[in-house]
Amino acid sequence: MLDIFSIPLPALFGQLLLGLINGAFYAMLSLGLAVIFGMLNVINFTHGAQYMLGAFAAWLLLTNLSIPFWASLVLAPLIVGLFGVLIERLLLKRIYHLDHLYGFLLTFGLSLVIEGLFQWKWGSSGAPYPAPIPGGYNLGFMFLPAYRGFVVLAALVICLATWYGIERTRLGAYLRAATENPTLVRAFGINVPRLITLTYGLGVGLAALAGVLAAPIQQVSALMGTNLVLVVFAVVVIGGMGSIMGSIVTGFGLGLIEGLTKVVYPPASNTVIFVVMAIVLLVKPAGLFGQTK
Repeated sequence: MLDIFSIPLPALFGQLLLGLINGAFYAMLSLGLAVIFGMLNVINFTHGAQYMLGAFAAWLLLTNLSIPFWASLVLAPLIVGLFGVLIERLLLKRIYHLDHLYGFLLTFGLSLVIEGLFQWKWGSSGAPYPAPIPGGYNLGFMFLPAYRGFVVLAALVICLATWYGIERTRLGAYLRAATENPTLVRAFGINVPRLITLTYGLGVGLAALAGVLAAPIQQVSALMGTNLVLVVFAVVVIGGMGSIMGSIVTGFGLGLIEGLTKVVYPPASNTVIFVVMAIVLLVKPAGLFGQTK
């Protein structure tokens, strides 16, 4: 194990930046999961595949239609979100009255099908996506790539905007009420099934948006969300199942912890999040921001 005070500042801050970028993706993906679970009570294991679909949608729009990154930030989440709406209408609505296990098995199987089809068509080696913002800034103690800095800021703005929309607006109040007492909400003339469908589409769109942002940083590949979804589930459990703010804070925080671990003790970087999850569950089973029922 290294002494943190003996590490050169550029190396330390460079790893913390990588951790913050990973944390941005953790936060966005766990936010989508929290929205879906909190509103629909469904454990959406297809989230990693939908993250991959967002990256692939941006890549296909660029390579086939020459549609630039900035337009794909809007188009790709809409396309994948509509695909999510189709999934909810055709499949998920049939299992809402069943145990959580059925939703988990359905979404897990669906993710395998989606990833398998994309791997069959495009392979698993991955394809590059050009960075939309070239260059960077020399901050003295580290070099900050311009696009990676943009990703962190964009993820923070998106996460806070989603939190505000759900927790502080009338539509968000309707969404929360529909999960607690759908019969009462229907009495006010609100179309609850449509709200549920839009909620799932929103969660899927957030995953796809994270995929678009990740495309210039990672290789666009069919399996890019396979391992990531396990980490994101751990983030959601640590923050508290269904907690919007818990997902945001925990996502960014665990990204920084993971980045710091890569500097201090690299062998533990792949497991530190799961160790934190085990500790949190021992101390507070509902999660850091969760509520015990």
